[in-house]
Amino acid sequence: MKERDDTDTRYAILSHRWGAEVNYEEIIRLMKMEEEERKEVKQRDGYQKIVKSCEQAAKDGYKWLWIDTCCIDKRSSAELSEAIISMHRWYQNAQICYAYLNDVSESAFPTKRDDDKFSQSNGWPEWFTRGWTLQELIAPNKVKFFNKGWVPIGNKQHLAPTLQVITGIPCEVLTSGMDGKSLTVAEIMSWAANRKTTRVEDQAYSLMGLFGVCMPVLYGEGENATQRLLLEIIRRPSDQKALSKWEPQVLWSVESQRIPLRHGRKRGLFWRRIYGLFVRRTP
Repeated sequence: MKERDDTDTRYAILSHRWGAEVNYEEIIRLMKMEEEERKEVKQRDGYQKIVKSCEQAAKDGYKWLWIDTCCIDKRSSAELSEAIISMHRWYQNAQICYAYLNDVSESAFPTKRDDDKFSQSNGWPEWFTRGWTLQELIAPNKVKFFNKGWVPIGNKQHLAPTLQVITGIPCEVLTSGMDGKSLTVAEIMSWAANRKTTRVEDQAYSLMGLFGVCMPVLYGEGENATQRLLLEIIRRPSDQKALSKWEPQVLWSVESQRIPLRHGRKRGLFWRRIYGLFVRRTP
């Protein structure tokens, strides 16, 4: 492992649903572990993800690969904070992103909703329900999908129509990014409406890059992270994020600009917090 500058290094990056992972500390001391401990680490699914993604990167001609689970020393709050703030840029600067769908065993990307197979994730692979994978889908220019056995099952460009159905993200955003698009705050937030994060603060932190804002990472602040995110968005010049003219007291009206939710689900706590903080009902 070696620290590199993402602006002048050709590298691949991994996007995945966390499970039994291998962290930074374990990777660093792997060869110094006792045999039993090392054997246990190597048997984890997370270790196999590292091996397989490294093999894929080498096959594609990349000498470097970045994986969040083992490339961030989470014992350091400063390093963790820097990583979270920089995450969008790292995915954007990667030459390719490998999206690993651990619950897909077929050799083809699922093109139809299957509520029986994916009963806990709106009928689609679980990867599409996680908060952090939203920017990991949008930010990289190239995203290549792999099934559980690391068989390639498609890429973002060719799968854009299906991905639009799953995520609500327009094809033009999926194929050419957010720059130059007339996207409202409500539209961008609607893409995250049905996504979940392990920690409540990550619901806000995972959206910083998409809105181009930066704020301190303070785990333990709970729902206050959402309020701070919205305040940072408000401070942005209106011409940068299609915010139109903002009245000081009103962000938008519930009646005139509802955030559409996919799959017919009710609004989650994340959206109730946003509406409670920034939306005023018209008389």
